[in-house]
Amino acid sequence: MKVAESDRYALASQEDRCAPRTSVSIPAALRPAGGRRLQTVIRDISLSGFSAVAISRIPSGTCCWLTLPELGTLKAQVIWWDKGRMGCAFEQLLDQPAFDKLVTRWIVGNSLPPSLQG
Repeated sequence: MKVAESDRYALASQEDRCAPRTSVSIPAALRPAGGRRLQTVIRDISLSGFSAVAISRIPSGTCCWLTLPELGTLKAQVIWWDKGRMGCAFEQLLDQPAFDKLVTRWIVGNSLPPSLQG
């Protein structure tokens, strides 16, 4: 099966992240532009983005606002949606100390981010 050039770029860009992800389970609220507020769970997070449960399809490129405990409301853009999960990029990188505090509280397993290791 031949993959179109644009599809190969889309797949590669999902894996080209500027910060490592940490597995978490954070209850949050998400409001897509023009939509209503939805309850979700953040499954992994980095300084630059996150993935979350999203039962309803939210199109790539959609602007959204994520409300997290301790960090308040953050603007992000939907990058992908697949089978009830979505990935988003934050408009601005998270502050490292605030990120570390959030991750320490909500981490799943032993996936400490590099900034908290050793």
